[in-house]
Parts: sequence; structure tokens; C-alpha cells
Amino acid sequence: MIVTIDKNGALTVPPDLVSAVGLSPGDKVSIETSGDKILLSTITSTQLPDTSEIISGSFSEAIKKKNLQTGVQFIRGIGPKLAVLLEKRDIKTIEDLLYLLPLRYEDRRELIPISHLRAGQTSVFSGKILSADSATTKGGRRVFEVVVGDDSGSITFKWFHANAVWMKRTWTLGRIGIFSGEISQFGFQREVHHPDVEWLKDGCDLKSVLDSDPANFGKIVPVYPLTEGLHQKTMRRIMKEVLDNFLNNIESAIPADVLPAEFPTLKIALNHVHWPPPDANLIDFNGGKTPSHRAMAFDEFFYWELGLALKKRGVALEKGIAFQVTHRYTKELVRLLPFELTAAQRKVLSEIKIDMMSPHPMHRLVQGDVGSGKTLVALMAALVAVENGYQVAFMAPTEILAEQHWHTIHRWCSQMDIEVILVTASLKGKARKDLLERIADGKAQIVVGTHSVIQEKIEFSNLGLGIIDEQHRFGVLQRGILKKKGANPDILVMTATPIPRTLAMTLFGDLSLSVIDELPPGRIPVETKLYFESRRGRVYDMIRGEAKQGHQSFIIYPLVEETEKSDLRAASQMAEHLGSDIFSSLRVGLLHGRMDPDEKERVMSSFKNRELDILVSTTVIEVGIDIPNATLMVIEHAERFGLSQLHQLRGRVGRGSIKSQCILLTSGKLSEDGEKRLRVMESTTDGFRIAEADLEIRGPGDFLGTRQAGMPDFRVANILRDGSVLEQARQAAFTLIDKDPELSAACNKPLYAELMRRWEKRLELATIG
Repeated sequence: MIVTIDKNGALTVPPDLVSAVGLSPGDKVSIETSGDKILLSTITSTQLPDTSEIISGSFSEAIKKKNLQTGVQFIRGIGPKLAVLLEKRDIKTIEDLLYLLPLRYEDRRELIPISHLRAGQTSVFSGKILSADSATTKGGRRVFEVVVGDDSGSITFKWFHANAVWMKRTWTLGRIGIFSGEISQFGFQREVHHPDVEWLKDGCDLKSVLDSDPANFGKIVPVYPLTEGLHQKTMRRIMKEVLDNFLNNIESAIPADVLPAEFPTLKIALNHVHWPPPDANLIDFNGGKTPSHRAMAFDEFFYWELGLALKKRGVALEKGIAFQVTHRYTKELVRLLPFELTAAQRKVLSEIKIDMMSPHPMHRLVQGDVGSGKTLVALMAALVAVENGYQVAFMAPTEILAEQHWHTIHRWCSQMDIEVILVTASLKGKARKDLLERIADGKAQIVVGTHSVIQEKIEFSNLGLGIIDEQHRFGVLQRGILKKKGANPDILVMTATPIPRTLAMTLFGDLSLSVIDELPPGRIPVETKLYFESRRGRVYDMIRGEAKQGHQSFIIYPLVEETEKSDLRAASQMAEHLGSDIFSSLRVGLLHGRMDPDEKERVMSSFKNRELDILVSTTVIEVGIDIPNATLMVIEHAERFGLSQLHQLRGRVGRGSIKSQCILLTSGKLSEDGEKRLRVMESTTDGFRIAEADLEIRGPGDFLGTRQAGMPDFRVANILRDGSVLEQARQAAFTLIDKDPELSAACNKPLYAELMRRWEKRLELATIG
């Protein structure tokens, strides 16, 4: 007999089955299996798998052919309501369920007597309800309190904002349950707030329950993320059903000789993370550090790195521009410079020149700490392209930074008769038309701007090199559009936000990596101090002292204007207050992102030309502003900024040979993370150490500010916890691509198919990078 699943997901029952199961032709049905039995029920509202296939044979054979993409509604015990609840957690298939890892684990191998419960521990224990009623705390809060006891002692449960009527009906005197939760201690009283409970049926003794319910007792049990209406017992029952029926369907496409020897197979790993073995280490399981967790992290990392390896190899095979290094302009620039390049700059320049001379496109990321001289390195690369008759596009994330780059580059290039132009969104009319013509006919040799450089209307005559500053603010889409502006131009990416190695490997694993790890000679590290509000007067004295010596100061605020909802000081109001009330004898300027470009430029020029003593600003000056005479940076509400942002702001001072300071001013209301950030800033000026700390405190998503285009959303792997596994996966993936560049060997074809299934859309996106 034949069962047809049409393209709309309707499963059509053949006429010869109608009498047997009491259905009508064309009915939608759900299928459940129980051993060899097939259970059918009419489901007219449930969407069946979106596939078009004809399955020959019996229903049993149809079930056997189901794979991990099978919809959850085919699992025994999952009806339409439960399927809808699971879909709220984006769980639609068997695979989604298998990769829904527990949030944590509870040790239920033995129940702890109540007298042995200790504060700070999450424990599992049994007891009988001795009392249950509403109560009022000393502070006047209404709570629902339950006292539970066993032969050894008693403990109090508390719920805040609970429905007392419903609670009394549920928590009846004499009822016995198994409870779990974190133990707290208040004076002499031990408490559990909002405990989990599993009730014993009337007449059941504890031992028989423990013996008869192995999914929930007598072992380390998983605690899953839920949605309203779902319960842990239900999730564990579903997971057991999935493991029993589908675990044997799991075969990893990763060759056995690629998987590190210390890791179990994917099948064993999945079984263990959902169903920990009797001798499991609870701490390792809760930390995600078991070999099984690490094996699953390796699986995810491996496919991502495999995609990056294929992409990198694809770039290596593309035909690019083989530049000749004639030194026509580069030697001239070295002669003009009033200082020597650092050894780190020379090393990175050498790596860039080798890439540019190759017949394939350069894709290189240059990381350098604040003030390490990345712009100069980028200019040297640009001059190599100009020497060969090609144009250069230089993209910066903000107009202020684009203007800063233009000033720096134009200052040197004008002495060598190289035309450098600045493209901004504010440029209009005839001036814009003339500028676009100069780019199109090749007269403009270096084009500096923001994302406006990659607008459709801008056409280059002969683009040979694209330079992108602060890559993490753009994402791979902009990188791809820039690439299409020329015939496979070289791409040089720069970032002044040091990115920890693990994150760099994940985000930019297809790029070659260079690091400028040395500051120019004569730079004195900026001294950083954390000051609380009570020392504001001392900070103002420091600003006056710098001004007396002819030096300048920045004062940074998180907001442009104050709002009713915020008690934060804001730049506009404070600039007025400081200028008229605090520093009336000094010259105070204001800079923020809402000003028009001309106004911003006037303020910055005044500050550069020492016509202002103090510049009050928002974070618009975060990157690229170069004022060697500025020696003091005061950051108001410092606790409101991320570590990397604080580090960038601090980098605006200490750019000359004069000792500089950075004062982190805070109200004193610090969270634990807030204080950690500020203490890290006090302790080091090393951008890479700061980046590692920031990544640890905030996690990858927040570290990047917004979700990076192309950043993988790992289900199991964690780049902080699993950094060493990422290294292993990267090495294994790149080694495999070296041996089989197109994954065309018969043994690797399943691997290629799985790679496409997992990452097809992301890898398509990656190919434009």
C-alpha cells in the first residue's frame, strides 16, 4: 500500500485503509509508533512535514524511513497542543529536540534528609506538608508559606505574588512530594523560594516511586528550558521516547580519524548529555565540560570551520591582481615621515606585500591596539596599489573617523601629488557630481568615506584595493559589495578593537591574520584611576591643572541630552553648566553625533588648534581622533560603558610624549560586572587582555555590540568555554581541506552534504566576503 504526503503536508490515506481505521479518504492523520504497532488519529489542524514524497510499503516501513527532520508530532505522546508549545521554543523536528540541551542537571541519585540541607546548595529531598497558608513579611509583603518536614527536621518554602486560593488547593496538609531548589538561610531559618515539586500518588511509598520512575529519580536528571504549559516531567518523557526510538538513526558524517580520540561518538555524546551515566560528575555536567559536551561542541565548530576553510581556499583559487612593489611612493613616504616604523609595523607590511604580489586576492585582517599605527600600515598598502595604477577605497564606520583618515592620508599624499578625496553622505549637488566623475575616470586615486563609498552610484575606474576600518561594525555584506566594485580587488580589514583569538577564528576564520603588537616609541602608558562621586572636586582641579600647563582635556558623557527617565548627566546640559559655572575662565566646547558634519568639523578643528581647553563629548570620539596635546580623559558614568568602549575612549589621550591620565568617574552604584570592568581598566592598558576580559563578562553577542552578520548561532558550543575545542576543530577542518580541497573523495561526500544542509545560507553569504 502507498501513503502519500503531498507538498502541503497533507498525508492522504489510501481507500483500502479506510474501513480498517475508520478514516475518510484525504484525512490528515498523525502517526505514532508503539513497538511494531501503528497508532493513527485524525488531526485536521496539525501541519504535517513539509515534504513531497511517496512512501511504498506498509505504515511500519514508512515509520522506519523517518529521519531526524521528522516533525515532533510523530512522537508518541505529543499531541497538537504539546506540538504548539514546543514550537514556541522553535522545536519542530526530532533534531531540534535532540539539540535542546539541558540548562543544568540535578543530582537525584539519593534524597538528602532535610536536617542535612545546606545554604547555597541546590538539593533534592522528600517531605510531607505540615502547614500551608498566606503570611506577611516584616516589610509588609504578602507571601505564601509552606512548611515541609521529614523524620530529621523541617524547612520553609516561600512564593511571592502567588495565587493563595490555587496554592491552598495544591499544597494540602499531609501531601508527600519530592522537592528541589536552592537552599537559602535567613537567620536560623532555612528556606527554598519557588521550589520544583513532583507529587507522590496517594498510597504510593517513596521507594516504589523512585524505582518505578527512572527518568526522574535515582540518577542525575536534566533540567530543560521550558515554555509556559510545559513541565520537566513531560520534557524528560519526550526526550526518553526520542532517544529510545531515534538514537540509532544518528550517524556522524565526520570521519572517525578526524574526531579527536578523547571524544565519544556523536551518538554516545547525545545519549549522555540527555541521560547522564550513573557515575557522572555533576560539576562537569553543569559546567558543560564533559567529554560528551565537548564532542558536541567539536561537531558544531568543525562544520563552521570547514565552511571557512572551503571559503578561504576558494579565495585562494580566484584570479586576483598581482601587484608589483616598485617603491615609487612607499620609499618616498618613509622619507617624509618624522619617525621610524616599528618592527611590528614592518612585519605586518611585509605580510601584506607578499599577499598583494600574489596572483590571488588578498583577504587579510590587521589587528592593532589603540595608537599602534594601523592607518600608516594601511596607507603603505594603498600606495602599492597606486604605484600599479589602481584606485583604493578606504571605508570607515563614522564620518568623523572618515574625515580623520582623509586628513592623515591627504597630508602625506599631497606631497607626492596623489589625489585623495573624501566622500560623505552630506555632499550634495554639483560638488557631489564632480567628485563621482573624478572617481569614475580614475583621477581620484584614493577614495575615503563611510558606507557611502559602496553606494550604487559610485563607480570606480580601476579599483585594486579595498580597506575596511573597524570591520565588526560593517559585517560581511558590505565587504562583499566593496569587492564587487572592482575585478576581485584585494581586501584589507583593520580593527582597533582587539578581538580575542577564539572570536577572531570564529568570525574571520577565512581571513589571514596580522597583529601590530607594539606601540610607537616614546608613548607613555595612560594611568587610569577609578574615582567615586565624592571626589568630583578633585577631578575638576586636575582639569584646571592640565589647562594651566597648556594641555587639553576630554569629558565624556553617555547621552547627548538628559531625559526624564534617566538620572544620567548628559553632554549638552553639562557643557553649558561646566562652561558657565565650573570652568568659566576656560574655553569649553561641545561635540556629539547629532551635529551636522560641518559643525563637528569646526569643533574638532578648534580643539586640534588648541582654541579649546576642554572638549565635552559623547562617544562620537570613540575611535580615531588624534590630539597629541590632550592629556586627560574624564569618563562620566563610566559603569555605563563596555570595556572595549572604555579602552577606545582612553586611547584618545596619551598619543604624544606627555604623561596622560584617564579618570573613570562613577556614582558608586556598581553592579558586580560593572565593578569588574572598571577594575580591569585600572589594572591594564593591554587591549588584548581587556578584550578577553570583556568577552568573559559580556559574552560574544554583546561583545560585538550587534549580532555580527554571518556569526554562527551555536546550539551547544560556547567559544569562551570551548576555546581549546575550537582550536582542535579548526586544525582538523583545515587539514582535511588541504588533503581533499573540494571534499570530492567518496568518503567525504556525506560530510559535504551535511555541511551544505547545516550552513548553506551562511556559506552563500560567506562567498561574497
